[in-house]
Amino acid sequence: MTQQRQGEEFRDDLRGTPAQAERRSALDARASAHVRRVLPPELLAELTRLEPLRSTAAVAQTLLAIALLVGVAWTHFTWWIVIPAVLLIGTQQHALFVLAHDAAHYRLFETRWLNDLIGRFVGTIGGVSMMSYRVIHRLHHNYLYSEVDPDIALHGGYPRGKAYLVKKLVKDILGLTAFKTYAYFFGNPAINAATSVAQRPLDDTSEALKAAARRDRWGVVAFHLGAPIVVFALGGSPALLKYLVLWSLPLLTVIQPILRLRAVCEHGAVTDLTTPLTAARTNLAGPLGRLVLFPHHVNYHVEHHLFPAVPHYRLPRLHAELAARGVLDAAEVRPVTETLAQVFAPRRAAPTPLAKPASAG
Repeated sequence: MTQQRQGEEFRDDLRGTPAQAERRSALDARASAHVRRVLPPELLAELTRLEPLRSTAAVAQTLLAIALLVGVAWTHFTWWIVIPAVLLIGTQQHALFVLAHDAAHYRLFETRWLNDLIGRFVGTIGGVSMMSYRVIHRLHHNYLYSEVDPDIALHGGYPRGKAYLVKKLVKDILGLTAFKTYAYFFGNPAINAATSVAQRPLDDTSEALKAAARRDRWGVVAFHLGAPIVVFALGGSPALLKYLVLWSLPLLTVIQPILRLRAVCEHGAVTDLTTPLTAARTNLAGPLGRLVLFPHHVNYHVEHHLFPAVPHYRLPRLHAELAARGVLDAAEVRPVTETLAQVFAPRRAAPTPLAKPASAG
């Protein structure tokens, strides 16, 4: 596995595990020590091994689905085809984001330049600066639910009552929050309500990642300004209309509630923030849930926080290995229907975010 330089690494979440046992009671330490010890080194090496063909297949599958959906709607531009196409295209744009997430973790391809090239491509066409997101996401993993976690503004404080989340999702689907989403993916997360501070993750990373993030953002802007111009030049106003409806519209509307609801399902309405076993949540979902909210095995979120070096296509096996050894017995693992009932429940007192750890990555 490629080693990341200081200021670039995603740390395994060791809270409640032997690496931090001295900070916890002896009982807690004994109860959680097996989280890291339970997987033999040879198994962990196998689980973290990258397979270029499987990553290529995942990227190709998503791009092919998008091409088919856009192609059918482009050539049959009628409302009864366009409306379902826009909804389905939005789910696949979300799948592109999940692939960019894997690239941000260096988990698509072992060859760094290829990993970043593909990650930047699938991110760019979806309006996401993968290199900026890598910087932001480091803080989420390394300081989960602490004051500097940049994602707390999105998933913290739940449950807040059914009406609260419904209003948020309605604003999302109307496109009213899209500017906040893309500001986040450009390195400017929303203000943390608990601390009244907006994190600026570029201040906590290596110089190399800072420079790469800035370059990548310009590439994303150039694509989304240039693509409509090219489409108009090639096909005139009819082609431009189709592009805006079939590509820009779902990016501004459909994908917004998906991103919010997935984030809330992954981390919202939890009660114990001291370990990733309970500060994150694995959502067991059927085909529809995986299509809309959890493409590319992103529903295995507890496992992802425990072992972020495991690529997405090995997360189901990691889940099975951990479950077989009893690691997940007390973890936040539940059907997504139960999760939705929790996050839409009446308001209750939210757990207090953890203080920033003394050590930095």
